[in-house]
Amino acid sequence: MSTTATRGYVRSPVITVLSVVVVVWLLIGVLAAVQRHYFSSASTNCAKVSTTVVTILAGPLNYMGVNPKVSCALPEPSK
Repeated sequence: MSTTATRGYVRSPVITVLSVVVVVWLLIGVLAAVQRHYFSSASTNCAKVSTTVVTILAGPLNYMGVNPKVSCALPEPSK
C-alpha cells in the first residue's frame, strides 16, 4: 500500500530569477523617477502621470540615455 503525500507547489528557479529581475528593474525605474523629482509636485496631469509611468517601466534604460517624455491632450467636454 502506498500513501500519497500532498506536494506543495514548487516554484521554478527560472520564475524566481525572472521575478527578482522584474522587481529590481522597476525599483531602478522608481529611483530614476525620484531623481527627476516626478513625485515632488502636487499638481498632476495626463502628461506628468504618463511620463512617470513610462520612466518607471523604462527602468535601467533611464541611465543609458533614455529620457521618456509623454505628451497627451485630453478632449474637452462638450457644452
